[in-house]
Amino acid sequence: MADHVVPHDIPSVYEPSLFGTYSKKIGMWLFLLSDSLTFGALLYAYTYSRISTANFQGQTPFHSESIVNATIMTAFLLTSSLTMVLAVRASVQKDQKNQTLWLLATMLCGAGFVILHGREWTHLIASGMTLPMFPAPPGQEINPDFARVAKDVPQFASTFFTLTGMHMLHVTLGIVYLGVVALRKKFIPILLLLWLVAWLGTPSYSPFHYGAHVILLAAIVCAIVVWLKPKVYDSSDVEVAGLYWHFVDLVWMFIFPLVYLMSAKIL
Repeated sequence: MADHVVPHDIPSVYEPSLFGTYSKKIGMWLFLLSDSLTFGALLYAYTYSRISTANFQGQTPFHSESIVNATIMTAFLLTSSLTMVLAVRASVQKDQKNQTLWLLATMLCGAGFVILHGREWTHLIASGMTLPMFPAPPGQEINPDFARVAKDVPQFASTFFTLTGMHMLHVTLGIVYLGVVALRKKFIPILLLLWLVAWLGTPSYSPFHYGAHVILLAAIVCAIVVWLKPKVYDSSDVEVAGLYWHFVDLVWMFIFPLVYLMSAKIL
């Protein structure tokens, strides 16, 4: 049988990657582009309602307590952007230990944001700024400012909870995303434990009680992913996760001044 020599100078049949980068990064950019349209529509709807509705323009329900809380939340997100950059840097340097530590620090900052945001929601709901779907907390003390807003501008609460709730959902999913990249299978029991704490340890009117369903669903999806396709995430995976996280931080830089600062009551 004659031996056949395969030449090595045959040109590749594969097309070069779009923009010279890898497909996961392109996919994330396309997702963020579509997601930016969602947040852009929500921000436009809120801004249009504020400009076009006469009663909306003069509403300033947020007191100093809410502004201070939102400012601390902003500091958490800004810090998480820094730790995310350090995590990407560690992944490029093949420093697995520091990569995991910086990812965990980013998750911790994101968790602080979610906890403070849930605390803010609980305070607003207990003070009277709520939606019909939310159960009334026992011993509710209505704040006059929130009662006036609910009467004069009923769409204020719906736009506020929709916009901030959508962002809080993205931050929560971002924490789950980073947890899978950092810990892989070890993160699934942590998610289930968080679900039990959120479901059994919070009252029914608390936002964390509703958020427990998101955590449980995320745990199921993550379990399917990491068990069917186990892998060690490399620097490209960390970089792609960083793109998502920075996008979430950037969106909050629009929400914070537009929703909170422009509706702050100046004493």
